[in-house]
Amino acid sequence: MTILKTAALAATAIVLATATWAAPLKLQPADPQPTGLKQGLGVKYYFDSVRTLREAERAYKKAKPGKPLAGLDYRDTAEGDETLTSGKAQKVIAVIEGYVRFDAPGTYKIDFMSNDGLEMKIGGQEVVFFDGVHGCDPSKQVEAEVPVAGWYPLEGLYFQRKGTACLLMRAGIGSPEWMENESFGYK
Repeated sequence: MTILKTAALAATAIVLATATWAAPLKLQPADPQPTGLKQGLGVKYYFDSVRTLREAERAYKKAKPGKPLAGLDYRDTAEGDETLTSGKAQKVIAVIEGYVRFDAPGTYKIDFMSNDGLEMKIGGQEVVFFDGVHGCDPSKQVEAEVPVAGWYPLEGLYFQRKGTACLLMRAGIGSPEWMENESFGYK
């Protein structure tokens, strides 16, 4: 086999692998659809200095219920301001649960901004894994197939180590837009 033919086969394999990775995630709606939801998201807090999401995972068992989040629109704070609804500015770990509502079926582009780490699952799929200590930066954008309008389960793990904090979600068909707080609910 010639070097040129081998290179062409390798390039084709890379393109096919990339196309497989680029396929939209398939989100599963809540079944049954929840009723009587309160606006916002449930949250539990634990306070510890961590640098990675794996270190933050210990919060799942130790976290205590906190004041619910209004949604996922927490803009970049000034140093010393409260992180989310935790009552603290630094060393905050949040376990977030609830639902997000998509008003129409389609393929959505979804991303988040966070300071610091964030892992979020929607409709049974991991839509973001944005680890480490960083500023209020955007995550990688993903495409997700929303088969029907309605509520989709949401669960996340977030941490803020020190300095400023932010946590925001964008989603949309075509281009992502900031998600309104009314798009989130919890029991």
